[in-house]
Amino acid sequence: MTPAIEQARKAKVAFEIHAYEHDANAESYGEEAANKLGLAPERVFKTLVVQLDGQALAVGIVPVTGKLNLKQLAKAAGAKKAAMADARDVERSTGYVLGGVSPLGQKKRLRTVIDASAQDFDIVYVSAGRRGLEIELAASDLAQLTGGIFAPISQD
Repeated sequence: MTPAIEQARKAKVAFEIHAYEHDANAESYGEEAANKLGLAPERVFKTLVVQLDGQALAVGIVPVTGKLNLKQLAKAAGAKKAAMADARDVERSTGYVLGGVSPLGQKKRLRTVIDASAQDFDIVYVSAGRRGLEIELAASDLAQLTGGIFAPISQD
């Protein structure tokens, strides 16, 4: 049980958990999840934490097939600029280790922006809070549970 799973369970949203054997040498945790679980990679999303205007942390959720567009995320979050957050700050703020950061059940709820492409799917997959563990849920439930908004924040 992770805080992410606990949050989904308490909210009574429909979800499923998918576990796989994590390879410590994997270069991309999200792509590893898609491959090992036999999922379309554009439906598997990675959770990235950024720092807005050198101050507040925020979350960007993008497909594992794309990259986070920092300018678009800053714009969507109402900031002038965004930069990737320091790993220690990410782990301290979310309560998760890198590669297992879930947008759900974070120690401190952060402003969240989900790439608009998630709305193209009934079901999406995000980290369930541990490497080798994914949670499957509706994109609308992901937005509701994180207090997130949808915006085009991914680039190829």
